[in-house]
Amino acid sequence: MTKELMQSALEFENRTLSHMSTSDRVAASREAKRLILAINEIYKKTKDSSLMDLMKRLTVKKQKIEKRLKGRPLI
Repeated sequence: MTKELMQSALEFENRTLSHMSTSDRVAASREAKRLILAINEIYKKTKDSSLMDLMKRLTVKKQKIEKRLKGRPLI
């Protein structure tokens, strides 16, 4: 399971963000959250620093997606 999770996380990380619809962005944000939480459960047991680095990279990508979803302030 760990190998599959790492593979899907790396695949998500390498995915492009351009030309995504709003529903695609919502789905991508939810997928990122699911991956981060699953990796966190494994990290709690192993304390592997590479897992922490992966979670940080996924979090940055998730924040970019959510920033685009929320849009710019009007003022």
